[in-house]
Amino acid sequence: MIKLIASDIDGTLIEESTPDLYPEMVQEIRRLTADGILFCAASGRQLQSVRNVFRDVADEICYIVENGALIHYRGENLAVTPMRREYVREITEQLRALGPGYDFVVSTPQGSLIETKNRAFLRLMAEGYRNVFRQVDDVLKEEAEVLKIAVYHEGSIRVLGESTLIPAWKDRVKVCMAGEEWVDFMDASVDKGNALSRLQKQFGILPEETMAFGDNSNDIGLMKAAVYSYAVENARPEVKAAARFVCPSYEQKGVWKVIHEMEEKNREKNSCAIAGHRV
Repeated sequence: MIKLIASDIDGTLIEESTPDLYPEMVQEIRRLTADGILFCAASGRQLQSVRNVFRDVADEICYIVENGALIHYRGENLAVTPMRREYVREITEQLRALGPGYDFVVSTPQGSLIETKNRAFLRLMAEGYRNVFRQVDDVLKEEAEVLKIAVYHEGSIRVLGESTLIPAWKDRVKVCMAGEEWVDFMDASVDKGNALSRLQKQFGILPEETMAFGDNSNDIGLMKAAVYSYAVENARPEVKAAARFVCPSYEQKGVWKVIHEMEEKNREKNSCAIAGHRV
């Protein structure tokens, strides 16, 4: 029996950088909660942004955010994993040198710090992701713990990410593509899969009692931590290779369809068991 369901958001559950969850999924999460199944939103986004997506059920679910650097449940941070300060400085200086068109966000437990004055990017953060952020002149002068640094390039940053940024940092921090337009940097121990394993231990849930959904390379850890792992149809090939199953894309509400079908089968079994007991 499934006791824990974790799903990525952008490109898996909903369209990339959109702020709203569709009504069927909201209702399904309510049913899961009523049945004692924990739903976990697992995202590279910040906590405030993810809570906004799930605003109708925000206090009923668990959160793996910043790719696993922060785990949150019912008002409490269960785990916070900051980056080493010297890496924050070096990465920031490298990203600054990329020049116009490459905007980056520094995530802290309290929200994001942004240096850029690029209005299009600021609008994306405010209206698309609904991020809580503060514009600063120099992120390195701020004293807050840094959970993640993410660099964005409209259209695609994959070539630069896979040819330069990821090879340069892969032996010191966790660095990965987080969608076509983002490269994320975190502490080396940070991974959505590690965070999901931590939740399993905390709640006494086994991998074979866990279901997970993803689409991008930062979701591979989720696929490995859950026996019932699903890559959506639009997922990267390496994610499909890591998953046991493939389900329809976010455009076809694939995550909801799989969960809904599972819940319907569970209700059928329970009804049959009750009827058999009465007989």
